[in-house]
Amino acid sequence: MKKVVSVVSMLGAMLLVMLVPEAFAQEGGMGETAKAALAIGSGLGIGIAAGIGALGQGRATAAALSGIARNPGAAPRIQTPMIIGLALIESLVIYALAITFLLQAKI
Repeated sequence: MKKVVSVVSMLGAMLLVMLVPEAFAQEGGMGETAKAALAIGSGLGIGIAAGIGALGQGRATAAALSGIARNPGAAPRIQTPMIIGLALIESLVIYALAITFLLQAKI
């Protein structure tokens, strides 16, 4: 996991280094490099958000089902917070999708 984080942060730093000269060089609008960076960033952003959200939902569901399997009588007390947690995780992915659409609109 640390390797993935370091690779993603290195890619982000390289993208930032590419954008800084382009941002200061243009007076009127965004240059082609900035547009390409927005497209890449929005694609990577929604991909990472969806992947991490799916992992979180899977882990939450597995933990809830494990708890229900150990104590079937506690199923109603486990199921309701699990569904609320899954809805909150999904809302974060939907926010990432909304941000992606906003970034795509700038291109």
